[in-house]
Amino acid sequence: MVRSPVLVINSGSSSLKFSVFDMHTGREVLAGLAERLGSPEALMSWQGEGAKQHRAIPDQGHDGALREVHSLLDDVGTLVAIGHRVVHGGEAFSGSVVIDEAVIEGIEGCASLAPLHNPANLLGIRAMQRLYPSVPQVAVFDTAFHQSLAPEAYLYAIPIRLYREQRVRRYGFHGTSHQYVAGEAVHRLELDPQDHGLITAHLGNGCSAAAIHNGRSVDTTMGMTPLEGLVMGTRSGDVDPGLHEFLAEKLGLTLAEITAMLNRESGLLGLSALSNDMRTLTEAAQSGNGDAQRAIEVFCFRLARQIGALAASLPRLDALVFTGGIGENAAPVREQVLKRLPLFGFECDTALNRQHGDDRGRINAPGTTTAVVIPTREEWMIANDAFQLTHLSSGVG
Repeated sequence: MVRSPVLVINSGSSSLKFSVFDMHTGREVLAGLAERLGSPEALMSWQGEGAKQHRAIPDQGHDGALREVHSLLDDVGTLVAIGHRVVHGGEAFSGSVVIDEAVIEGIEGCASLAPLHNPANLLGIRAMQRLYPSVPQVAVFDTAFHQSLAPEAYLYAIPIRLYREQRVRRYGFHGTSHQYVAGEAVHRLELDPQDHGLITAHLGNGCSAAAIHNGRSVDTTMGMTPLEGLVMGTRSGDVDPGLHEFLAEKLGLTLAEITAMLNRESGLLGLSALSNDMRTLTEAAQSGNGDAQRAIEVFCFRLARQIGALAASLPRLDALVFTGGIGENAAPVREQVLKRLPLFGFECDTALNRQHGDDRGRINAPGTTTAVVIPTREEWMIANDAFQLTHLSSGVG
């Protein structure tokens, strides 16, 4: 039986990830994914102490998936808290909070800023409230860590009334991941917690980078929505805003259709016309696929350019941190990015990079600016916040 189990829920528009942590050991004892929810192909997969298992859950939505999760928790013990990833907290939330009706209203109020994410996050919250009405629940916001940005970093150069009346500004995302790996880098590299500068690159299907000074986010690549910034799996990242009018006039597309294209049909998928998966593109590029090779080159160029820009936000740069599925596993991507940054003193150690770093995660050549690979633990951060905020312990980790 697990001591003080905490359940973590990450509810997407058509998927749901879940994890259970033993808060006395920090060990993840159960993890799973429900995907293609609402379709005949809906599937649940999970792994506990044994082999990975699968179960078809045809036509089940979030409620049905969470009932399946509930059925897997018999051997876990009585939950002491539930933590929810919430993508957008706007300016209303600068940290994690225990969920009550006022918090739910605040999340709903931010839904217009993340229409693909916040409503899905709320589905998970409401479903778990029905299943576990007596278990305290906590919301952990992707945007909270970046609420330390100064106005010069978060304001767009548009009429100021749009910020004052509509809160149009840059918010940033992946905050839980950036915060975790930055803290790990300070520990692993024995940096001064009160005097350091880091750039963290969270690279997966969604990608963002952040400049972190003394543990506080001072700049980041994502903006009002998760579409701004780096090239991603299916998202374009930065484009000329005039593109919308151009495509509307030339192709007769609506704003909604253009936004959907930039979110779901662009990025690595759009450039390669093949896949949004870096593993697939790397294999294709090695086999001579020119479109795949160019997609990777654009991805790396844009990342290196943004890293250079983020450096302008820092008084010093102690290390560059790679994390996320691509950041942790795609050695060729890391090497290509570092090769584009000699101005900042980076040089890749090929052998260390191939093994994803030494015992501290370092992949840079001796005597050059530090670059490290640090696996992210977003779910653990959510669990720990949920555990601490419900006053059950001082936390672990």
